[in-house]
Order: sequence, then structure tokens, then C-alpha cells
Amino acid sequence: MYILTDVSDQGQAANLGLNFSAKLEFAGIAARTGHFGTGNVVYFDKGRVDFAPHRILAPGTPNAYPPAVAKPGSVGDKDYSPLVNIDGIIYDAPIVAFDVPAPAINFPNGNVDYTKVHDEVVAIDPIGRTVTLQLVNGFSFGRPVWYLTMDSSDPTVAAIEGATYAPLFGNLPTGGDDSFPSPVERIFIAENGALDCANPQRQGLDAAITDGFRPNNVLGGIPTLALDYSPAWDINLFEWTPASIEQGFRQQLREEFQILTYVQDRLLTGPKGTAFGSIGVINNCPIVERLD
Repeated sequence: MYILTDVSDQGQAANLGLNFSAKLEFAGIAARTGHFGTGNVVYFDKGRVDFAPHRILAPGTPNAYPPAVAKPGSVGDKDYSPLVNIDGIIYDAPIVAFDVPAPAINFPNGNVDYTKVHDEVVAIDPIGRTVTLQLVNGFSFGRPVWYLTMDSSDPTVAAIEGATYAPLFGNLPTGGDDSFPSPVERIFIAENGALDCANPQRQGLDAAITDGFRPNNVLGGIPTLALDYSPAWDINLFEWTPASIEQGFRQQLREEFQILTYVQDRLLTGPKGTAFGSIGVINNCPIVERLD
């Protein structure tokens, strides 16, 4: 069982009610193939997902990130990617259940068995062909957004996100989101933001791994507002410097260019003081809604 979220063709996006992502046209290197059968049923030519593993995430010390233990709850084989190429059009079609009979995943009222379905599933009705998924909160250009987190090219990140580890997805190039043939857009993730859910400045992986809630990530362009939108997000991890924390500059950031300015001002760096930029990991996070 799979969902459809995004497509590289504007006409198909309008017809099917999907996000249009022009950048997906360049994502064929990380897409499996599929074809239409009788009644427009989609057949995926390859790519399997094992949902049997139990997701395990334990905080590290002295900081929660990187985690001491991180094992994703669903793992794709070497041919699995959420992207599929059907007749030259790239669709984002992440799998939420695989190779199980409908009665085994019939959880229309919740109480889901996560050894059979994606860890972000809240409820699933294979008879009615519906699935309810958790939404993740974040920001784009200062405004709140809601998105799905479905797959990651890295197993540790997949464990943190509750996503499927998708090896083939890692074929996407990173670090060049503004170049002409790039299939990705940037997502900015704090490593050592403020902790405690009661703190309105809370943000980052230390917080998320510690309390189990979402890290309040910052995303670049989103559908209808930017032609550079892609559901394939290139992770740019940032860290507040000791000096910026000591001076009280650490805060919740909500906008891409604010982050880039703080990097330029040396308030933020990459992990452990390294140069800021892509860490070479791609997440599949389709945008669902932007709030005013």
C-alpha cells in the first residue's frame, strides 16, 4: 500500500490533486520504475520494504545527538526509493505497508501494529483505501508549515524521524540545491537548540531525541510559492557555537536567510564546528499545508 504526494508533471499534479515539483524531473537517478496495468493499477517493478523491525532510539551523552542507539522501524532493500518513474514522469509514492493481506493491516480506528505498517501511520483502512498519517510542524520563510516525514537515505536519521530507510534515495546529489539540474531543496536542522517543550525557543535534534517531540525544522521553498520546491530535502545541520550560547543568542530560527546570515556571522557552524552545509542525507518530506 502506498500514498501519492508529489509529481514532476504539472498536468498530473492538477488532475490528481498532488504537489507539483518541477525539480523531480531531475530525480530519475534515485527512482525505481513502475508501470500501469489493467484499470490503471500501478505495478512497481522492484523495491521492497520490511516493516517488521522495531524502531529504537536512545539519546547519546553528554548530548542527546548523536543518539547512542538508532535503528529505523522500516527498512527498504537496495532497490527501494519512494520515487517511481512511470512513463517518464516521476511520482513521490512512499510505501506505508508491504506484502501483507488487507485484514492484517485493518486499523481504521488506530491501535496500529507497527511491525506491519509505517511508523507515521495513525490509522489505516485498506478496504476504504485510506490512511491517516502524523503531520510534522516546521517553518518556511517565517511561516508555519505542516509536512509528512516518510523516508530517509540514512538509517540513523530514519530512526530519529520515524521514517523508512530508503537506500536508493541516497543516489540523489546533495549540496547544489540552487543549480539548474538539482532535484533537491534544503532543509535546515538544528543540532543543539534550546530544550524543554515549555520553552517557546525549543528547537533541534537534542530536544527531539530527549523529549520525543518534533525538532521544528526550517524548510526552503514550498509548493505554489516557489518553483524550487522538492519533497527531497537535503539536510543542512547547524550547531550554535559555545560563544553564541554564552552570549544568549540561541533562539528558535524560522527562516532560511536568517540561518545563512547567522552562519556568515559565525554564530552557527556545521556539526562540531565544521563548515556549514549539506551532510549528504536526503529526507522525503512532502509539504501538506502552509499556515498564515
